[in-house]
Amino acid sequence: MVLLPAPSEQPRAGSPGGARHVIINVGGCRLRLPWAALAHCPLARLARLRACRGPDEVLRVCDDYDAGRDEFFFDRNPCAFRTIAALLRAGKLRLLRDSCALAFRDELAYWGIDEARLERCCLRRLRRREEEAAEAERGAGSGRTSQASPECALAAGGRLARGRQLLRDVVENPHSGLAGQLFACISVAFVAITAVGLCLSTMPDIRAEEERGECSPKCRNLFVLETVCVAWFSFEFLLRSVQAESKCAFLRTPLNIIDILAILPFYVSLLVDLAAGGRPGAGAGPAGGNKLLERAGLVLRLLRALRVLYVMRLARHSLGLRTLGLTARRCARELGLLLLFLCVAMALFAPLVHLAERELGARRDFSSVPASYWWAVISMTTVGYGDMVPRSLPGQVVALSSILSGILLLAFPVTSIFHTFSRSYSELKELQRRAASLEPTPREDSTRSPTEGSAHSPDGLLATADAGSADAGPGPEQWA
Repeated sequence: MVLLPAPSEQPRAGSPGGARHVIINVGGCRLRLPWAALAHCPLARLARLRACRGPDEVLRVCDDYDAGRDEFFFDRNPCAFRTIAALLRAGKLRLLRDSCALAFRDELAYWGIDEARLERCCLRRLRRREEEAAEAERGAGSGRTSQASPECALAAGGRLARGRQLLRDVVENPHSGLAGQLFACISVAFVAITAVGLCLSTMPDIRAEEERGECSPKCRNLFVLETVCVAWFSFEFLLRSVQAESKCAFLRTPLNIIDILAILPFYVSLLVDLAAGGRPGAGAGPAGGNKLLERAGLVLRLLRALRVLYVMRLARHSLGLRTLGLTARRCARELGLLLLFLCVAMALFAPLVHLAERELGARRDFSSVPASYWWAVISMTTVGYGDMVPRSLPGQVVALSSILSGILLLAFPVTSIFHTFSRSYSELKELQRRAASLEPTPREDSTRSPTEGSAHSPDGLLATADAGSADAGPGPEQWA
């Protein structure tokens, strides 16, 4: 290792035109640059080479230096450097489709390149990938203790920890074996039975019996069926809570909150029935004329309406429903923009149609602006119930404008939501496949090997290692 020359340009022997050139070697990919051009290089790490005065300073910037060939070695990803080299040649920085966005971000940080230099579409992809990684990290952090290996569990708590791990496999992972599949099938069957029972409980004859405070055998059978289903759901909830390492994190999970909201109304209604002196399942009807019982009956009917949340339990066993929930969470911003667009358009078209119909057309349908908001909603969503119809010519012009605007506004975020849904489905399907195979697979976005990437490097970006790589590099005027 020798000292580097001072900032004053000292030509190397054999350099064309007397100008000094250096070679940047990144994992075997070599780039030949003028020494003077490093002062204006957008790669801050390369620009720091000119300020080095000794071997120690050089090794803090690069991994090795060949004084005889004036070659600096960097042990970094050559595939990513090929893409970064495009910034030197063309002044544009793009993220390749088959490269890992997070790994490329690390490479940009190493070379000292601002992420804002990325093209707008590539920067959006990087930000989206960062959000997904942060979300996955939060999910992994909450479930890291609950997904420990059986060996670690056995070493930590002996038989109790091993039993908890087996219980976790049965309850949470249907692909763990026959017991897990059987448990999942029973859970889905009880959800289906609950949905059927909920439909039967709304039949007119049963509703009439509940209002009269009577309890026929049919009503009693439905109550027994609901009791058995709730007992299973309560048992399943207890099993899930027992196997969870962190009870607070368990109770904060959205699906567990839905379970609580679906199970709790049954026990509350049962206690209210018993406190009111009635028979369970008969309801607290207003037969006695007691105001307290009337209010209790209203509360019971509202609580029993929450039984529809049982259907949401299918999300534990349905890949499609989990994909829908993940897409809604990831597209919260797009859905918020959609609601904002609709609200603004409603605030615009509702007063216009009220003015056109009420003042100019003398119609009674559009009695007020708030009443016109309903018409604006059903018109912009192209539902058109027909309960409020503009008759005058100005009102029909406003209606046509609202319908066309609604079609355009609804179409704006659809593409982004569709791509998010497709990506979320692929990710969940991959996770399900890994859980079924129990074999670790390489990361989906991993960077390719140097041999693989060299076949796809952009033409003319890098100089090769042969003697034909002596062309002069780009001048500093391209990097200013």
